[in-house]
Amino acid sequence: MTDPALTSATTLVDQVDAGDVTPTEAAEAALDGIEAHDEEINAFVTVTDELAQESATERAAIDSETRGPLHGVPVGLKDLSSMREGTRHTFGSKLFEDFVAPRTSAVVERLEDAGAIVVGKTNTPEFGHKGVTQNEVAGATASPIDPSLNAGGSSGGSAAAVAAGMVPIATGSDAGGSIRIPAAACGVYGLKPSYGLVPSDSRPNAFGGKRHHVTSGPIARHVEDAALMLDVMAGPHPADPGSVPVEIDPLAAVERPVDDLKIGYNPAFGGTFPTNEAGVAVIEDALGAFEQAGATVEAVDLGLELEMEDLKDAVVPTFTAGMVETVAVMEHARGIDIREHADVVSDSLLAMLAVGDQQSIADVATTGIVRTQVFDAVQSVFEEYDLLVTQTLTRLGTGLHEDFGYEAWEATMTWPFNWTGHPAASLPAGLTAEGMPVGLQLIGPRYDDETVLAASAAFERERPWDDIYPR
Repeated sequence: MTDPALTSATTLVDQVDAGDVTPTEAAEAALDGIEAHDEEINAFVTVTDELAQESATERAAIDSETRGPLHGVPVGLKDLSSMREGTRHTFGSKLFEDFVAPRTSAVVERLEDAGAIVVGKTNTPEFGHKGVTQNEVAGATASPIDPSLNAGGSSGGSAAAVAAGMVPIATGSDAGGSIRIPAAACGVYGLKPSYGLVPSDSRPNAFGGKRHHVTSGPIARHVEDAALMLDVMAGPHPADPGSVPVEIDPLAAVERPVDDLKIGYNPAFGGTFPTNEAGVAVIEDALGAFEQAGATVEAVDLGLELEMEDLKDAVVPTFTAGMVETVAVMEHARGIDIREHADVVSDSLLAMLAVGDQQSIADVATTGIVRTQVFDAVQSVFEEYDLLVTQTLTRLGTGLHEDFGYEAWEATMTWPFNWTGHPAASLPAGLTAEGMPVGLQLIGPRYDDETVLAASAAFERERPWDDIYPR
């Protein structure tokens, strides 16, 4: 087995199927990679050596006729929503550093049923509350491209593990950019699917995460691997009142030609976000990949008559109220009031809760007016265009122990699409002259994840990003 950094998930499945690699060898290679590289990167909170070895042994005994589409592929699970029964699950919180998951979440169950091998739980900020990965349990996670920089958040551990070649795929979840932010910071591919496409069977509150359209999604080094992962994860589930019966074919999508696609380009989301000149220069150079693949790219006006302050005035109540809801549910389910443990809870989470506590029902309710304006503006783009391209991040490179703070709303051009529920991916567009990774955000019509994947795959064929990875 070669270095897993050189092996895609789809290639690994073929190698296992051909008998060139065994599931045990695949698992051991991933565990060896974690041992060799994670001391510097700190992507994993928990490494599940025994579980991985047991799973690999079980996979090896499965007849070739009944193997799943991810048979023998090592996977990392975000230590927030991706529960695996009997495995340590911290939520990124010191208060839960010894908590063991009592059940397996629907998404993880689907991945394991498909033959994936869980090798560990990846790092995340407390309850996924911010766009960098650092907590009181495991510390900060570094970007493998530059370990002096943070991997981004909140799925930073997953993105870093994938970029460093410890695993070919990993789970992420996204409430405001938590898949796309670390994908951009680590130079990997991250897809936030259309809301409701990937089920969430969270309990005791099955209706949490609806206002900001929280969803799980794949993080991978290659678009085809993300498509393979999404094909396994997607589909309605009876335990999720928000799941939708929409059928997609992600694997067929990556083979689709894109010469009939019309792509609108508006890097600063109608001028409401700041423009990072170095990042935009990389993105505008990268747009040629779509044109080389046959697509048409044009500048588009969103017609959004809002300022950044208008957006902030709406997102602060919705997001902070969501975190208040999270800790309230945690108190109900686990009997722990986060606010009473300030000595082990991060200051940034406590500050967010303090802001959320001040929001009234009316404050949250009236944000729907701005959210509707944003939704309508995005929808209007898709009346003429198949896809929309923006920046993923307007701030490139955050120090390993730094935090976005209140500037997070301006630094991350991801959260408006959690409001709207559209599928959105971050593609590695390249590096700035200073070596900073730049993410290109690609947004599609609701439930047209196939077109997002088709364009992403065409972009990767024209402009491969393998040379970004240090290994």
